[in-house]
Amino acid sequence: MKPPILIIITSTIVLGTMIVLFSSHWLMIWIGFEMNMLAIIPVLMKKFNPRAMEASTKYFLTQATASMLLMLGIIINLLYSGHWTVSMIPNPVASTVITIALAMKLGLSPFHFWVPEVTQGVSLSSGMILLTWQKIAPLSVLYQISPSINPNLLVTMAATSVLVGGWGGLNQTQLRKILAYSSIAHMGWMAAIMVYNPTLMILNLAIYIMMTLGTFMLFMYNLSTTTLSLSHTWNKSPLIASLILALMLSLGGLPPLSGFIPKWMIIQELTKNDMIIMPMFMAITALLNLYFYMRLTYATALTMFPSANNMKMKWQFESTKKMILLPPLIVASTMLLPLTPMLSIMD
Repeated sequence: MKPPILIIITSTIVLGTMIVLFSSHWLMIWIGFEMNMLAIIPVLMKKFNPRAMEASTKYFLTQATASMLLMLGIIINLLYSGHWTVSMIPNPVASTVITIALAMKLGLSPFHFWVPEVTQGVSLSSGMILLTWQKIAPLSVLYQISPSINPNLLVTMAATSVLVGGWGGLNQTQLRKILAYSSIAHMGWMAAIMVYNPTLMILNLAIYIMMTLGTFMLFMYNLSTTTLSLSHTWNKSPLIASLILALMLSLGGLPPLSGFIPKWMIIQELTKNDMIIMPMFMAITALLNLYFYMRLTYATALTMFPSANNMKMKWQFESTKKMILLPPLIVASTMLLPLTPMLSIMD
């Protein structure tokens, strides 16, 4: 893609999300979503092949349906409340329709089917944008309307998302699909806490985005898209292999790493609200996620792949990719646990 076109498209994607973030008018929010959706499609089709076109079409159809439902919810709300302002939604039907539309945009279960398919069909860099930046706008709207969301609806979607995110990734070997299922599970954790403590959702989103960006950048640095190609990493760059190990365990939510913070605080908050079964169920299903991350770390850093290379000379070219933000992202994705007391005060 030529630089001027890329700049125009990227700025439209950013502008669309920013309009959603800063608007207090439902029509402007809808326009922001539309701008963002139409501008992301050329980014998804950057590698012009049938798979990317299929993925972009699936993405477009899902997002267009979600936008239509969102507009339906907005109009029902307008008829009942008489204004376009984003505030308490008095009508339960409007609230439910808007919540379902935003769940479709996020890829929450049972509207999750497009996420693995689209992520697998596009390039690593496009998948990275899809699973990080594209989550910000819908979650910001959910944050604004969180007092009027039906808790039972959201908690049910959250529970099924965490389950689908764990179960779906078990037998996958494609890294993009694994990260897509991981995204569904993380969205489930965010949806579960949305009604009870929306600030925790923002903390979870920030940590999730840092971990996912770091993981995608490491995969892009290696040009790895499957577990098999990842298992050659130790021979080429042992340091990268150990970094992938740390990031994977952080994504799984193991205690000494940053990924444990949101899980710990969400479980604590849910138990404060007299919910015992939900956090227990979520903690157990998080073990499914941990299992497939452990499988990746085992393939990457804990096994030595048989190699005919006994020479000291490097037999593969060094990667010339410049990943500027990688070191701070890796530090933030693994070492934030000591900051938990400060983060809990902010909540």
